[in-house]
Parts: sequence; C-alpha cells; structure tokens
Amino acid sequence: MTSKVLVIDDDFAITELMGMLLRTHGFEAITTNSGAEGIRLAEERKPHIILLDLMMPDVDGWQVCKAIRRFTASPILVLSAIHDPRTVASVLDSGADDFLVKPVPSGVLMAHIRKMVRQTGSFGANPAGSELPSSKNASPILN
Repeated sequence: MTSKVLVIDDDFAITELMGMLLRTHGFEAITTNSGAEGIRLAEERKPHIILLDLMMPDVDGWQVCKAIRRFTASPILVLSAIHDPRTVASVLDSGADDFLVKPVPSGVLMAHIRKMVRQTGSFGANPAGSELPSSKNASPILN
C-alpha cells in the first residue's frame, strides 16, 4: 500500500501539479478543489497526510482543518500565500501540524511531506528504515 496524500486547494492548476508531483515521488494523490469535498474525502479515504490551502470560496482552510480534526489525527500541512505570523499561529492552533508559504519549492514541500511520513510511520510501500522517495529534480515551484 502506498502512502495517501489528500490535496485540498480551490486552484485546479495547483491540485493537478501537486498530484503529478506526489505520484512522481511514489505517493497516491487524492485531489479536490472544494473544502467541503475535502472534509468528505478525508473521512472516506483516510489519507496519511493532508495538504490544505487556506483561502477557498466554499469552506475555508480553518473550517476544513477544524472539521477534519474531529475524526482524524492525520498530519495537516497548510500551504498558503498569506505570510503573517498571526495567521500561522491561528492555523496551527486550529489543528494544523505544519505551515508553508506559497510559492513553495517542490523539494521543500516533498521534504516536509517525507518528515510527516517519518513522524507518523505512514511509509506505505516503504517499510520503516527504507529510503523514502528522493527530492531529486526539485526545481519546479508551486505557487
């Protein structure tokens, strides 16, 4: 079984790019462009890691994070263009485990995801102690 990563972002181009990046690095990518759908998918598909945008039109990232925390402890990594310490603190207090400011170099994003995999033991096809997918070719930027 491969580690599952759920990507919740209202920008279709971002979810497509993240899906390709994750699959390239050996992860199963589940994507949605709706906060409400993201909550449903998190409950149904039980992802190992969740990547979450804050600014979404239907249900914002804070609400999604709080809702997901009611039924899972899967790590949540927030990706946002908002670069304000109060926002970061607010999101972490809402239940997020990590926060990165967009644009994020793909190598940095993958390093944070691999860190979460190590911390939770969600290695999927990579048993404990195995090498995780590498960060080679880490030049694309997610924005």
